[in-house]
Amino acid sequence: MCDLWGVLRGDQYTDAPLACDFFETTTLTGTPLYVFTIIEHSNRRIRVLGATAHPTTSWVTQAARNLVMDLEDRDQHARFLIRDRDGNFPALFDAVLADAGIQVVLSGVRIPRMNAIMERWIHSCRRELLDRTPIWNQQHLLHALREYEHFHTGPTKASTTPDHYNHCHSQPRSGTLTHLGIRRRQRLGGILNEYHHAA
Repeated sequence: MCDLWGVLRGDQYTDAPLACDFFETTTLTGTPLYVFTIIEHSNRRIRVLGATAHPTTSWVTQAARNLVMDLEDRDQHARFLIRDRDGNFPALFDAVLADAGIQVVLSGVRIPRMNAIMERWIHSCRRELLDRTPIWNQQHLLHALREYEHFHTGPTKASTTPDHYNHCHSQPRSGTLTHLGIRRRQRLGGILNEYHHAA
């Protein structure tokens, strides 16, 4: 456990831990959907691993396999994954990660801050996206979450070219700021907005 706290302090950025969690949302028809996400502590990169109405053992285990394959494809190594004691996590989930050299660390009882980075992202996702977007079905939810995932991670170099942005319609009253060339990119019909200086 002391090795984990060293990583959490930032002593070993290359082995910074991952954290995961489920959270629930509801479609307009009242169908509950469970979203499974992973976040990297080192760079706050988020991965939406999927959403399902039935987080069965096979589904959650396959999500673990997909995560391992994704890490291998990126030639990235993680030593720890923090998760809570939710019953949605089967023993096979931990076994798949253990085979990949990733130690699962359970969050402590009554220690909500132990997985605070993941919890903070979920709170932001609810406030900035899900509370403002009527979700029709699972496909629509995944589309909205992918857009929010890119929004949270930040624009890539390719997506910051001026052709990809619209000029911001609101102009400041002070004439000293009109030359800044602020451009806006909208996602999900304006639910999410990114602002950047023109290149």
